[in-house]
Amino acid sequence: MTLRLPDAHGALRAYEPRTEPLALTPGAPFTSRTVFSAAHVVADPYADTTPDSPAAVDWDATLAFRRHLWAHGLGVAEAMDTAQRGMGLDWAGAAELIRRSAAEAKAAGGRIACGVGTDQLTVGPATLAEVRAAYEEQLAVVEESGAQAILMASRALAATAQGPEDYLEVYGHLLRQAAEPVILHWLGPMFDPALEGYWGSSDLDAATDTFLDVIAAHPDKVDGIKVSLLDAQREIDLRRRLPKGVRCYTGDDFNYPELIAGDDHGFSHALLGIFDPLGPLAAEAVRVLDTGDTDGFRALLDPTVELSRHLFQSPTRFYKTGVVFLAWLAGHQSHFTMVGGLQSARSLPHLARAYELADRLGLFPDPKLAEDRMRTLLHLYGVTP
Repeated sequence: MTLRLPDAHGALRAYEPRTEPLALTPGAPFTSRTVFSAAHVVADPYADTTPDSPAAVDWDATLAFRRHLWAHGLGVAEAMDTAQRGMGLDWAGAAELIRRSAAEAKAAGGRIACGVGTDQLTVGPATLAEVRAAYEEQLAVVEESGAQAILMASRALAATAQGPEDYLEVYGHLLRQAAEPVILHWLGPMFDPALEGYWGSSDLDAATDTFLDVIAAHPDKVDGIKVSLLDAQREIDLRRRLPKGVRCYTGDDFNYPELIAGDDHGFSHALLGIFDPLGPLAAEAVRVLDTGDTDGFRALLDPTVELSRHLFQSPTRFYKTGVVFLAWLAGHQSHFTMVGGLQSARSLPHLARAYELADRLGLFPDPKLAEDRMRTLLHLYGVTP
């Protein structure tokens, strides 16, 4: 049977869903790349909340999804923007998520790194001292949980800093305190407009110099950097300037296959939101890359870029809606509800196209379940068979 899917112009087109998924099973640990999937949270659909209420999380489903990622060999990047930090999940919810997920990682033998930010600063402008203290509070929670820390970009610091020297002072202070090497996260304004001018300049060349100055001053405390600027050449240029031993984790959801594959001068590891829906397929591709078969890796991963670019299209920060939508279709959760009501952030034509692209890739373990759920959504929007 065919589905009638709406396009961006309001017309309905026929689509015939596939009947068989890809055969993807867990395999050996990765050897050539370190790969994290930033993971989404599953909302509690029965909670009586509003978009402004603290997040109500379905902890069982949320942790089950992390076990799914670990089972395929992926690390979990926890409490990042994919988990709706600052877009439905506040610091209290993030701290609980970090503690629960870190404990689950220990039980499952999975790798985990967790976001450290300043999102408890919600009222008025903050001083640099308050920004430092907020970072310190969150760093302590992550380190006490036993997880690796990811120092995320801070809206409060972007609003307060007067120039590059303030970034050097704040990050230097934190790196000196960190018990273990951390991952530094540079999130571009396409993901969060409040981060415009991060590292003290809207000139990306000048910002890059400051970023590298932070790393050069504390190379022993920086495991790697996570770059989310959606600019492949800039990431390549940046990773070639990193001190020896400091990794580049691509966060480029537009160009990840070529960046992970690398070139004669190096490659990127990965910390990606798109690896939430792509988890098993991405894991299979990396295992092929482990054998030295770059062409085979690209053959598996290149066809996924169209889906990723669709999910991350402008306004990019709403990509989380598509990620959770695909998790629902894939059977990882029983509903399409998000904290903060963010399930309303993308249109029906956008979601229909996401379904079609994911189905063509064979991402749904049960294609019939995905088809039935897509029919339900179409019916709720008034699309008749």
